[in-house]
Amino acid sequence: MPHILALDQGTTSSRAIVFNDAGKNLGMAQAEFEQVYPAPGLVEHDANAIWESQLAVARTALSEAGILASELTGLGITNQRETTVIWDRRTGEPVHNAIVWQDRRTAAACDQLSAGPHADMIRRRTGLTIDPYFSATKIAWLLDNVPSARERAAAGELAFGTVDSWLLWKLSGQHATDPSNASRTLLFDLATGNWHDELLEVFDVPRALLPTIKPTSGLFGEAAAEHLGAPVPILGIVGDQQAALFGQLCTTPGMAKTTYGTGCFLLANTGADIVRSSNGLLTTVAWQIGDALTYALEGSVFVGGAAVQWLRDGLGIIEHASDVESLARSVDSSEGVYCVPAFTGLGAPHWDPHARGALVGLTRGTTAGHIARATLEGIAYQVADVLDAMEADRGEPIKELRVDGGAAANNLLLEFQAELLRADVVRPQNLEASALGAAYFAGLAAGVWPDVVAIQNQWRSDRRIEPNRPEAAILELRAGWRRAVASTRVKL
Repeated sequence: MPHILALDQGTTSSRAIVFNDAGKNLGMAQAEFEQVYPAPGLVEHDANAIWESQLAVARTALSEAGILASELTGLGITNQRETTVIWDRRTGEPVHNAIVWQDRRTAAACDQLSAGPHADMIRRRTGLTIDPYFSATKIAWLLDNVPSARERAAAGELAFGTVDSWLLWKLSGQHATDPSNASRTLLFDLATGNWHDELLEVFDVPRALLPTIKPTSGLFGEAAAEHLGAPVPILGIVGDQQAALFGQLCTTPGMAKTTYGTGCFLLANTGADIVRSSNGLLTTVAWQIGDALTYALEGSVFVGGAAVQWLRDGLGIIEHASDVESLARSVDSSEGVYCVPAFTGLGAPHWDPHARGALVGLTRGTTAGHIARATLEGIAYQVADVLDAMEADRGEPIKELRVDGGAAANNLLLEFQAELLRADVVRPQNLEASALGAAYFAGLAAGVWPDVVAIQNQWRSDRRIEPNRPEAAILELRAGWRRAVASTRVKL
């Protein structure tokens, strides 16, 4: 029986899952790693800690599944996107901590670029907005702030990668990425499917620093035997949100999903069409199989499940993230309290890196239950804002939204989400959509499945939630939310 190992490297934890050819989880392991906050608005990771935690959970997942690495058909990688690592090609050591996608240190540089002569060209070629979220200004910051980095990069001594490339290098010594990750850097041309010289010049990034771009499903290299106990072909690489779109089998244009992870990410498949957004969304590569690129519209919310972590770690009003639903259900409503979790700025459709989080509508009667409920609702409101923009760009409503990620287990969140969207919210039986997507890409490359059609029937619904609250009540709630969001965009 074929077995595929999926490495799912996320913002707050690394996990690994072994799947069989029916898409069933045979063994899983997960480990959190330290978040580094050097100053307000700055977020970093120790790239070696990412690698060590990912390798450890991969070994544990194999043990849990009761199989040896020699029994694996292949390995797929999915990863937090945009997070930027630069390392020494000779030693394999990072020159600095990884700069995480949430980091805001390059906001001023992005403001300058947005007001400059190249802004329209950047948006047209990349499909992205100019924001610290993406990799290019992080790369430039590292080259300008790490001693000798710019000179060494130009000489070909250093390598850049998003986390997929970093893991690939550590596993195999190969320096490559796929279009789903490359399209998140501000250096990738959507139309040609490759790095673009004009973009490299604008961001002052030497081409010698960049990885080779290969199709999402295909051979990237071989994990050395020393890591897992036997050599394993690496047959798929894909950014986590595009992996979840594929894992949810949203393979037909018009299908959409939201992943509730550290952030929330809503993607809609647009097929071979590059759909340009007029409403603050991103155009991105979903995946590449063979020579064919598939595209997607995306709305990125920076803080989703991380808001629940804030309740746990920052406020201390819950002991475990899973406690939030029972605390939120201890009250019938948020009683006019809104939580806008703009802790690292606002993503789509607002794109304001200077916004900061707010609790609005507090009274003397506000309790921990109201704050917990408002926090869950704040996650759902952000997704609803993105869906509004997506429907405006597409010119038609999305009638069904597939959901996954850790917070998708929260029934209260999904119930409120369905009310806000006025659409069905559907949770699959397997919430590990990103890892499953990576496994599917690897399995397609290995011939475990002959084509995408062969895996379509593996998707199973766990629960379908239909909206039933009066539309007038929803409109009133959303008007309050808009006022709360406006308050986060006022500089004090």
